[in-house]
Amino acid sequence: MNHKVLITVALGALLLAGCKSTTGPQFEARPSSDTNAPPTRELDLVTITNTLEPRWLTVPTNVFTLGPGDKLDIQIPGDVTTKSTALVGPDGKIYYYLLPGLDVWGLTLPEAKERLEAQLKEYFREQPQVSLTLRAVESKRFWMMGRVNGAGIYSLATPVTLLEALSRAGGPSVPSPLASLAAGVGGGGGAGTGSSRQESADLKRSFVIRDGKMLPVNFHKLLKEGDMSQNIYLQPDDFVFLPGAMSRDIHVLGAVNQPRAVGFGEEVTLISAISSAGGTIKNAYLSHVAIVRGSLTEPKIAVVNYWDIVKGKAPDVVLESQDIVYVPYTPYRHLTRYLDLIVNTFVRTVGANEGARAVSDGETQVDVNVPINF
Repeated sequence: MNHKVLITVALGALLLAGCKSTTGPQFEARPSSDTNAPPTRELDLVTITNTLEPRWLTVPTNVFTLGPGDKLDIQIPGDVTTKSTALVGPDGKIYYYLLPGLDVWGLTLPEAKERLEAQLKEYFREQPQVSLTLRAVESKRFWMMGRVNGAGIYSLATPVTLLEALSRAGGPSVPSPLASLAAGVGGGGGAGTGSSRQESADLKRSFVIRDGKMLPVNFHKLLKEGDMSQNIYLQPDDFVFLPGAMSRDIHVLGAVNQPRAVGFGEEVTLISAISSAGGTIKNAYLSHVAIVRGSLTEPKIAVVNYWDIVKGKAPDVVLESQDIVYVPYTPYRHLTRYLDLIVNTFVRTVGANEGARAVSDGETQVDVNVPINF
């Protein structure tokens, strides 16, 4: 087999809502100037069927239930001495009046009210009627991180769409002309610097994580084209991240000693990127190293034999900024599943790092109390 052979498959329209099964273009990870080189061998084209699930676009029907961190205003009408604010503790209990501890974890507000009244009956001659108000929600929250004007953790007491969540966070950040000019004069600035705070959001690399997996939401279509088929309802613990448009890092993941983001320089090759990540670990499957390029909803993938490159049997690959390099632990069997594994590994890694950085920097903002009267 010729050393110039490169397996490429581009996966178009991946994860787009409501799209039909399609196949996309390919990209040559190792373009050759040798006009006598044989054409690149191609794998069979892969059909993509990933779409948004219709239920994600409908108003959630699950009723709000109490959990640790929630705050309740409680009072027996007509008796001002019984007015109090109770916090649902880590054990799921509230402590009110003479009650030793009332378990409300997982209860709806009507259920909590009924249980309160039943327990308080022992301390009153007549059955007390309790006024119960949800003062603040801390048990049901979502993360809004990255290049938004109000990054932080927000309560999720009532159904919230992605657009509404972005609005609550002040929308994607858009640098002012003066800030852009200052950033250009100062050389841009890296993550965490003052200039990067004025950096605009990269909608093609933005994502939502739910239960450890990326949802197929196309932020560019939603915010630039007004495609409401992308406007999903958020669920508790969803992680929304909008990266900066100026980021040029290459992410090296998988079976390497130090998975990390590698700074993009004048010329970064596959060997230099993997070396910067501490090299490959023992038993890594080097003949199926993947390079993923493009937006997260319309990615392209190339699979190369890294072992041949290291042995000098094949030329090195020049990478582009924002490429994802993945060294597998085992050979892949289905290309679509392989790409799904890579993308989800990438978003989970970025999400974990950004969440940890926000907490350690003390920048995470918990939004104001959201009173809900009952």
